[in-house]
Amino acid sequence: MGQHTASMLNQVVHLAIWLAILGAVFVPLERYFTLRAAGQRREGLLRDLFYYFLNNILPNAVVAFGGALIAVGFARLLPSAWHDFVMRWPMGLRALGVFVIGEIGYYWGHRWMHVSPLLWRFHAVHHAAEHIDWLANTRAHPIDMILSRMFALVPVYALGLLQPTIPSRDLFVNLVLIFTQVIGIVWSFFIHANVRWRFGWFETVLSTPAFHHWHHSNDRAYRDRNFASTLPILDRLFGTLHLPHQFPEVYGIDTPMSHSLGGQLLDPIVPRS
Repeated sequence: MGQHTASMLNQVVHLAIWLAILGAVFVPLERYFTLRAAGQRREGLLRDLFYYFLNNILPNAVVAFGGALIAVGFARLLPSAWHDFVMRWPMGLRALGVFVIGEIGYYWGHRWMHVSPLLWRFHAVHHAAEHIDWLANTRAHPIDMILSRMFALVPVYALGLLQPTIPSRDLFVNLVLIFTQVIGIVWSFFIHANVRWRFGWFETVLSTPAFHHWHHSNDRAYRDRNFASTLPILDRLFGTLHLPHQFPEVYGIDTPMSHSLGGQLLDPIVPRS
């Protein structure tokens, strides 16, 4: 019990350090390059800070355990010759395969969340924010976070591109985890940032704040667009890209959402009558 508590405290300390670093980067950026002012007091600040810690501890543990079980299942289904073949790929090719297949899985899973009434109940917690900034990235139901990551990981496991059952023997797995945790986390905060920057042709290559802000738009004519996490080309290919010169005017959802942390966590599971 003592060891478990120490491990948990260690995670919290590391997350607090990360939060300080992220704040040192994004708070000045949003102050000097603000897209829209949030007012003197940001609504829901303490709640979103709680989400930051919760969603960087609970989903990671669930995904690690569930992902390992799924990986073992697919490892038994796929021929050993296929695994041997994949393991002989150059590291760069495997990395590209993991990235692209994971992105495609995330795109379709994310799109499904907007279509399925059941999944939308959880995903709506993230979309209910009416002001988008870097910290709004953390506002999400833990079940939504778990599903989002599994949508990206399952096709990667299904193709044998990641074999995390023996990570200590696979340098590639460790490198992928580091890349995902560092680059992916920072980029997800960046695309939510309340900054007015535009990047010209680069916006057709990688997701940017303008790209993702339109995903959060509550303009009825342009909702349910820009589902990709990183690659806008997926939205272009599948007909969901919307990237005009201006930023959206309104964010949020149509249905009311509880402002309390408990309500946001429990209502999607046990909706109020």
